[in-house]
Amino acid sequence: MKTVIEDDLDLDKIADSGQCFRWRKIDDETWGIPVGERFLRIRDMGAGNFDLDCNHEEFETFWSPYLDLQTDYRSIRAAIDPKADPFLHKASESEAGIRILRQDLWETLISFIISQNRNIPAIKRSIELICQKVGSPISDINGEAVYSFPTPDEIASMSDKDLSGCALGYRDSYIKETARRVAGGDYKLEELLEMEDDESLQRLMALKGVGKKVASCVLLFGLHRMDAFPIDVWIKRILENEYPGGYPMESYHPWNGVYQQYMFAYYRKL
Repeated sequence: MKTVIEDDLDLDKIADSGQCFRWRKIDDETWGIPVGERFLRIRDMGAGNFDLDCNHEEFETFWSPYLDLQTDYRSIRAAIDPKADPFLHKASESEAGIRILRQDLWETLISFIISQNRNIPAIKRSIELICQKVGSPISDINGEAVYSFPTPDEIASMSDKDLSGCALGYRDSYIKETARRVAGGDYKLEELLEMEDDESLQRLMALKGVGKKVASCVLLFGLHRMDAFPIDVWIKRILENEYPGGYPMESYHPWNGVYQQYMFAYYRKL
């Protein structure tokens, strides 16, 4: 199906924003997006026109919410005063097109546990190895199989040897324990949906190997709490260099997570 999206949407910028690790570039204009048992090919035709290989019902019920098309990102950018904060204004203009995806909570949690102290290529490699080990084929790209992201039960059933073969390093014990707790019902991810941000953050940090940065990423990218503000080495550098007098967190409520993404993506390119 074809659709026109008048708000900010740049597939390349989203894929490079550090919030998702399984998007696959098919050609210059097309991305393949696996989510659960679904797989979408989406092509940017230019001028806000997109071609998607799904029907209208699936787009409206799943892919439109996934891409967060109900949120007006242009108005979020317009709320930045260019005189009061020229840095953030410039970052938001440069990185317009990034959206906060409504990702699967389980996949987001495992992905960001894997992400600790690693670069993006290494993160992607480990995630794909896990998917290949116990996921199910859901599509293909140029003859190469694309796999579903494994369920908690599937990861919990992996042998220590198979899990260590996914290049996880010390993180394999974190992944195994988290999968066992979720699969066994000891840790109920759905309860996080009903909690306030601070309570969700603390509950996430109760998991082995989940510190504040990972928990904040899960809050933003897995629970879609748009005010969450993950702080990594890039954001620390930004806060030190661009906001020596302090970052105006309260003034930017409830969009701090969106602004964090603009700043993160922009600063990595300087």
